[in-house]
Amino acid sequence: MTENEAFIYESIFNQVRMGFLSLDEIQENILEEIEDNEFGDEISEEWAFDKVREEYQKLLAESKQWKSPTDTEKLIKAFDELCDENIIALHKAGYTTTDGEYEVVEVERDLQENEVESDGYCFYHEQDLARAIAVEDPGLYIAFQKVDNTNDTITIEIGKRVAEVLINNDFKIKWDGSARTKIEIPGFRWQKLFDEDARDLQDYSEVVDRMVQ
Repeated sequence: MTENEAFIYESIFNQVRMGFLSLDEIQENILEEIEDNEFGDEISEEWAFDKVREEYQKLLAESKQWKSPTDTEKLIKAFDELCDENIIALHKAGYTTTDGEYEVVEVERDLQENEVESDGYCFYHEQDLARAIAVEDPGLYIAFQKVDNTNDTITIEIGKRVAEVLINNDFKIKWDGSARTKIEIPGFRWQKLFDEDARDLQDYSEVVDRMVQ
């Protein structure tokens, strides 16, 4: 595999394994990536689509061996519980921490329009998720804070509440108890197969609805 093929293959691997997009959407994304990077002379549509199908078939085979509840199912349950406790909890919030913070502010604005103010928030973003689908040494980092807050004591209290819910959902966590470090779930393995009929974890209006009730 050439360097450019390896670059495109990594993107295919990530998009299939994250389980948020249909095969058609992934194929469309990959064609765009090939075009944007001007790899068209080297990487054919046929090669790319074959790799998408291969990765999906591998994941499909693996999914038959998954033990329920998976780490992903436990995390969804934990995040729902956090929302019930008035903490915004977002799945795959953007690509970076800055993106995630932007998404949180949007949700907070929607909550305030419904006369609700959150106690804080937590999220993981796409770069975090890429680590959770890694073959070796997987794990997941969870960011936490409160919108417009600069008080470390408040931040730490939010961290404690998030940590407690994660622990209650059978996760072992690593966190030094400070306001400056994210909560880590070492060994977290993301296991999700795309299902068009399943709940859309990135529909943050569901988070708002859950917290406004």
